[in-house]
Amino acid sequence: MIDKKHLDYITSIVGEENIKSDKAHLIAFCYDATRTRFEPDAVVFPRHEQDVSDILKYCNEHQIIIVPRGAGSGFTGGALPASGGIILSLERHMNKLLEIDMENMVGVVQPGLINMQFQKAVEEVGLFYPPDPASEEYSTLGGNVSENAGGMRAAKYGITKDYVMALRAVLPNGDIIVAGKRTIKDVAGYNTAGILIASEGTLAIITEITLKLIPKPKFKQTYMGVFPSVDSAMTAVFKSLAAGANPVAMEFLDALVIKALRQKFPQVSLPEHAGGILVGDVDASSEAEIDSQLQTLKEAFEAFGATEFIIAKDEEESKKLWFARRNASPATMIYGTKKLNEDISVPRSKLPVALDGIYKIGEKYGFQVPCFGHAGDGNIHVNVMVKDKNNEKEMEDGHKAIEEIFQYVVDLGGTLSGEHGIGTSKAPFMHIAFTEAEMNLFRSIKKAFDPNNILNPFKMGL
Repeated sequence: MIDKKHLDYITSIVGEENIKSDKAHLIAFCYDATRTRFEPDAVVFPRHEQDVSDILKYCNEHQIIIVPRGAGSGFTGGALPASGGIILSLERHMNKLLEIDMENMVGVVQPGLINMQFQKAVEEVGLFYPPDPASEEYSTLGGNVSENAGGMRAAKYGITKDYVMALRAVLPNGDIIVAGKRTIKDVAGYNTAGILIASEGTLAIITEITLKLIPKPKFKQTYMGVFPSVDSAMTAVFKSLAAGANPVAMEFLDALVIKALRQKFPQVSLPEHAGGILVGDVDASSEAEIDSQLQTLKEAFEAFGATEFIIAKDEEESKKLWFARRNASPATMIYGTKKLNEDISVPRSKLPVALDGIYKIGEKYGFQVPCFGHAGDGNIHVNVMVKDKNNEKEMEDGHKAIEEIFQYVVDLGGTLSGEHGIGTSKAPFMHIAFTEAEMNLFRSIKKAFDPNNILNPFKMGL
């Protein structure tokens, strides 16, 4: 527990209305999408950057743990107070859109701004911010930067790191720094912004973000390819991209997911014979370019066994095609009472062999492993389905299967996470992906930023 004198001092910084230690607030801020619970000692809502600086300076001097938090929608425990301390919540006050610079095509935001709110604001003036994590309706841009969030549009447009031009941040000792510039080119000094992106709040607290924007595409259309097997669908992914296709999104569903969707959502019209499905969008500045993209996809899909190639005629048909992908996760619960889901990533050419190996590991332990995800960028959502979550042996075998899957995808040149991050839940597996020399380098970077280890400590295996 933190001494009352410390809480009193922080209260003097932010005011009584912006610090909470009652049970209701502690419970509300003790969990994320992992559903693991760690109660903080208090929750503080800084009003502005200077509050953040003053709080960090005091906490650093007294070695009080600070855990920054946005919306708490993460899947790996990155914003959980696993070692106690104070939650510093940035969503209440530091949530403003500060500027849309039309001439330089950038947006400046505070970290608590919701992703979707920013997308809508820039689209109203004809610009476009592509990163669209599944949590876009409630996740914050600060959280997106801290986790380097992805999304369905990553196949064409990339992920959060590709749009971060500059950051303002507060170091654990209270110093305020600027990382990056509003310029397109900047090679002066170390890429500090790049180090802070995906650092999961362990190095500094981000207080302002400058994001690159692009022109909003004028036309968009949805497609779906139906394949006899997931292997043929995965081969069509990297072959179609090599042939010149450039889809906004290329999402996949395997046979187990398709079966689950047909059972849970009978109104969804999915072919009974489908062993794999690819669904996505293409966009462009002209209808002719849309037609060209769709033709390239159609030819490539058919060359690798597609039995159907469907093009949505309007927005209503587009929503119907996307319904299956957007509801894949809840549908898989027909296979068990507990889902051990991980978001591994592999080079796109390794997708067929990756899925084949994942299924074999599932069979070894007696689990069904439905898979879906972002085939266009090699990001697979693996779901090891435990039939009885109260069965200790089953749960133990499930975690063994996950560890084997991690090792397998790393051996293929892949990685532990494509977009969810490491946090606490994947920290035990960092040795699979990184050598001891690499982990020591990470620890050295952490110590350089945070010598007293007060800022979100012991995350990412550090």
